Amino acid sequence: MASGKRILVINGHPDPAATHLCAALAEAYVQGARAAGFEVDRLDIGSLDFPLIRSLEDYKSGAVTEDMARAQEAVKHAQHLVFVFPIWFGSPPALLKGFFEQLLRYGFSWSSPQAAMSSVLTGKSARLIVTMGMPTPVFSFVLGGHGLAGLEKGLFLVTGVTPVRHTLLGGAQADAPQTKARWLALAEDLGRRGA
Repeated sequence: MASGKRILVINGHPDPAATHLCAALAEAYVQGARAAGFEVDRLDIGSLDFPLIRSLEDYKSGAVTEDMARAQEAVKHAQHLVFVFPIWFGSPPALLKGFFEQLLRYGFSWSSPQAAMSSVLTGKSARLIVTMGMPTPVFSFVLGGHGLAGLEKGLFLVTGVTPVRHTLLGGAQADAPQTKARWLALAEDLGRRGA
């Protein structure tokens, strides 16, 4: 039986429909983690109501929606964060970036502009499960994996999330039921291990 580790799984696909691969992968991780005895919660950002940040004033003191307040509490409570999202045009979808901008606002993530390298995320670990239409070597070596590296270094490193591990799944648009079944089994195994 697993320890009392608290895990939050976030489906970062802008469309929360259960028919999407990201939703299925998120659910497979949740099922594996629950079967292992972990305390697990799940968010689907496509179902959340929040505006995009349009100014420094919005970032510092704009209104926080009920959905975002619940998301902030879920993140605060979790010890391990799992983000499942697609790569679109070389980087995560805009709505996922908007979610991070709302989540990491002054007063929640940072106590003040001078609080660099210390946030509510410090000490949490993360797993990124990333789907893409292109083969993973093209993303990693031809494109340099910049969209993912920017997220890992520009967001997680700065906010103190460590370690951050990722699982890249390329060719996601191909009609390959056996491959997708293998990916779902992988996500479930990661959940069982709380990894």
